[in-house]
Amino acid sequence: MTPELQAVLNVARSLTPEELPRLLGELETVRAVAWSRLAPPAPANSQARDELLDVEAAAGRLGMSASYLYRHHHLFPFTRKVGRSLRFSSSGIENYISESGVLTPRRRRAMVALEDKTK
Repeated sequence: MTPELQAVLNVARSLTPEELPRLLGELETVRAVAWSRLAPPAPANSQARDELLDVEAAAGRLGMSASYLYRHHHLFPFTRKVGRSLRFSSSGIENYISESGVLTPRRRRAMVALEDKTK
Protein backbone atom coordinates (compact mmCIF):
# COMPACT_ATOMS: atom_id res chain seq x y z
CA MET A 1 0.00 0.00 0.00
CA THR A 2 1.31 3.47 -0.84
CA PRO A 3 2.20 5.80 2.03
CA GLU A 4 -0.60 8.17 0.99
CA LEU A 5 -3.23 5.44 1.25
CA GLN A 6 -1.74 4.18 4.52
CA ALA A 7 -2.19 7.69 5.95
CA VAL A 8 -5.85 7.73 4.79
CA LEU A 9 -6.36 4.31 6.39
CA ASN A 10 -4.96 5.58 9.67
CA VAL A 11 -7.29 8.61 9.50
CA ALA A 12 -10.26 6.31 8.80
CA ARG A 13 -9.44 4.30 11.91
CA SER A 14 -9.34 7.42 14.08
CA LEU A 15 -12.55 9.10 12.81
CA THR A 16 -15.81 8.99 14.69
CA PRO A 17 -18.78 7.22 13.06
CA GLU A 18 -20.35 10.63 12.35
CA GLU A 19 -17.27 11.74 10.34
CA LEU A 20 -17.00 8.58 8.24
CA PRO A 21 -19.69 9.46 5.62
CA ARG A 22 -17.75 12.60 4.66
CA LEU A 23 -14.55 10.57 4.27
CA LEU A 24 -16.37 7.96 2.18
CA GLY A 25 -17.72 10.70 -0.10
CA GLU A 26 -14.23 12.12 -0.59
CA LEU A 27 -12.88 8.63 -1.32
CA GLU A 28 -15.60 8.14 -3.95
CA THR A 29 -14.52 11.38 -5.60
CA VAL A 30 -10.93 10.13 -5.75
CA ARG A 31 -12.13 6.78 -7.09
CA ALA A 32 -14.27 8.42 -9.79
CA VAL A 33 -11.39 10.61 -10.95
CA ALA A 34 -9.07 7.59 -11.14
CA TRP A 35 -11.62 5.57 -13.17
CA SER A 36 -12.25 8.47 -15.53
CA ARG A 37 -8.53 8.69 -16.26
CA LEU A 38 -8.53 5.00 -17.23
CA ALA A 39 -11.34 5.45 -19.76
CA PRO A 40 -10.34 6.05 -23.38
CA PRO A 41 -10.63 9.63 -24.59
CA ALA A 42 -13.93 10.68 -26.08
CA PRO A 43 -14.06 10.44 -29.87
CA ALA A 44 -13.60 13.58 -31.91
CA ASN A 45 -16.58 15.58 -33.12
CA SER A 46 -16.67 13.59 -36.37
CA GLN A 47 -18.67 10.90 -34.56
CA ALA A 48 -21.22 13.41 -33.32
CA ARG A 49 -22.20 14.41 -36.87
CA ASP A 50 -23.63 11.31 -38.50
CA GLU A 51 -25.18 11.72 -41.92
CA LEU A 52 -27.40 9.40 -43.91
CA LEU A 53 -25.86 8.95 -47.34
CA ASP A 54 -27.57 7.82 -50.52
CA VAL A 55 -26.40 4.71 -52.36
CA GLU A 56 -24.06 6.57 -54.72
CA ALA A 57 -22.25 8.41 -51.93
CA ALA A 58 -22.01 5.30 -49.75
CA ALA A 59 -20.70 3.24 -52.67
CA GLY A 60 -18.08 5.89 -53.34
CA ARG A 61 -16.87 5.85 -49.73
CA LEU A 62 -16.83 2.07 -49.61
CA GLY A 63 -15.06 1.72 -52.95
CA MET A 64 -17.73 -0.54 -54.44
CA SER A 65 -20.38 -0.21 -57.07
CA ALA A 66 -23.86 1.07 -56.27
CA SER A 67 -25.41 -2.07 -57.78
CA TYR A 68 -23.34 -4.27 -55.44
CA LEU A 69 -24.48 -2.16 -52.50
CA TYR A 70 -28.13 -2.47 -53.57
CA ARG A 71 -27.86 -6.25 -53.86
CA HIS A 72 -25.96 -6.77 -50.60
CA HIS A 73 -27.29 -3.96 -48.38
CA HIS A 74 -28.70 -6.48 -45.90
CA LEU A 75 -25.15 -7.63 -45.06
CA PHE A 76 -24.05 -4.24 -43.77
CA PRO A 77 -25.03 -3.06 -40.27
CA PHE A 78 -24.96 0.61 -41.28
CA THR A 79 -27.86 0.31 -43.73
CA ARG A 80 -31.12 2.12 -42.96
CA LYS A 81 -34.40 2.01 -44.82
CA VAL A 82 -36.13 5.35 -45.09
CA GLY A 83 -39.47 4.75 -46.71
CA ARG A 84 -38.69 2.86 -49.88
CA SER A 85 -35.14 4.16 -50.25
CA LEU A 86 -31.87 2.95 -48.76
CA ARG A 87 -29.63 5.22 -46.74
CA PHE A 88 -26.29 4.49 -45.14
CA SER A 89 -24.83 5.88 -41.92
CA SER A 90 -21.60 7.77 -42.62
CA SER A 91 -20.17 7.00 -39.17
CA GLY A 92 -21.22 3.36 -39.59
CA ILE A 93 -19.29 3.22 -42.87
CA GLU A 94 -16.21 4.73 -41.19
CA ASN A 95 -16.43 2.17 -38.37
CA TYR A 96 -16.86 -0.65 -40.89
CA ILE A 97 -13.80 0.46 -42.84
CA SER A 98 -11.65 0.81 -39.72
CA GLU A 99 -12.80 -2.55 -38.30
CA SER A 100 -12.42 -4.49 -41.54
CA GLY A 101 -9.00 -2.99 -42.15
CA VAL A 102 -9.37 -3.67 -45.86
CA LEU A 103 -8.27 -0.78 -48.02
CA THR A 104 -8.89 -1.82 -51.60
CA PRO A 105 -7.54 0.33 -54.45
CA ARG A 106 -11.07 1.63 -55.14
CA ARG A 107 -11.60 2.44 -51.46
CA ARG A 108 -8.20 4.16 -51.29
CA ARG A 109 -9.05 6.34 -54.32
CA ALA A 110 -12.47 7.12 -52.82
CA MET A 111 -10.92 8.20 -49.52
CA VAL A 112 -8.33 10.39 -51.27
CA ALA A 113 -11.08 12.00 -53.36
CA LEU A 114 -13.15 12.60 -50.21
CA GLU A 115 -10.19 14.22 -48.44
CA ASP A 116 -9.59 16.45 -51.45
CA LYS A 117 -13.22 17.61 -51.41
CA THR A 118 -13.06 18.54 -47.72
CA LYS A 119 -9.91 20.66 -48.13
